[in-house]
Amino acid sequence: MNENDPKLKKVINAADGLSLGISIVIAILIGVGIGLWLKNITGATWTLWIGVFIGVGAAISNVYKAYDQQKRSLDELKNDPRFVPGREIKEKDENN
Repeated sequence: MNENDPKLKKVINAADGLSLGISIVIAILIGVGIGLWLKNITGATWTLWIGVFIGVGAAISNVYKAYDQQKRSLDELKNDPRFVPGREIKEKDENN
């Protein structure tokens, strides 16, 4: 980060990472809640684990979606001419 970046950029980047962490915790808690609900309805203890697996699966899905979104945004930057390797050297040669 340089001096010209907005002051809130650090806060926004931190909140984005925090939202992923919160979504993981919430997904697992919702899964445990579903498991407890199933356990109360059926009386079978193993149904709690169904909910736990649903929550963990949802958390893994959230991580994958965040990874895929980040990868797509970096792929867009890869094609940006401002980020071509050696651009500064070429510009110096053209100016001389």
